[in-house]
Amino acid sequence: MRPYILVAEDEASVVELLKYNLEKEDFETAAAIDGDEALMMIEERTPDLLLLDWMLPKVPGIEVCRRVRARAETANLPIIMLTARSEEGDRIRGLDTGADDYVTKPFSTTELMARVRAVLRRIRPALVEDQVEVGDIKIDRTGHTVSRNGQNVHLGPTEFRLLDYFMQHPGRVFSREQLLDTVWGSDVYVEARTVDVHVGRLRKALRQEGTKDPIRTVRSAGYAFKNE
Repeated sequence: MRPYILVAEDEASVVELLKYNLEKEDFETAAAIDGDEALMMIEERTPDLLLLDWMLPKVPGIEVCRRVRARAETANLPIIMLTARSEEGDRIRGLDTGADDYVTKPFSTTELMARVRAVLRRIRPALVEDQVEVGDIKIDRTGHTVSRNGQNVHLGPTEFRLLDYFMQHPGRVFSREQLLDTVWGSDVYVEARTVDVHVGRLRKALRQEGTKDPIRTVRSAGYAFKNE
């Protein structure tokens, strides 16, 4: 089951950015635009992690955090505070109220996703797999290593992310554009043929005598990963 993350944030553009990146990481998401709605949604269904804006309307984020910690059912809910307040005193206040981490705006989405995984790994380790194994290929996200049939496979950062994404969705066909958005990011401009180059490098790195190519080219569609 995918980890469920509630985003409590009143800026629509930030909600859209967060939901896009979280869903890209295979998290289930929902959004609340004010503190009242966030508390109601938490009561209806406890999320696995709460991304909580400090300056929420109606009930401020810091008060939401306090109330969540006061309820026995949600006392251990992982919370990451999002705020434009960068002063040390504010950070300490947020952490003292019960937040597990604190991220100031504007933030790097890559860093925030890493913090989400780190908090889940620390507090609810069963929700975040550090290792994924499909067929004879094994990937270790913590050690940033890949092996096939027990032999180390040396990959560059892009090939590592590409393989990680393929292995999360075995059998699914992805267009070049989808892979660009997911692996490279929608805010980075590179040509679609760049995907072909990196898929070629990945294939070469994974090649072993007596093994099949785990990446299938689907004509006029893109690529799929299948390693039986």
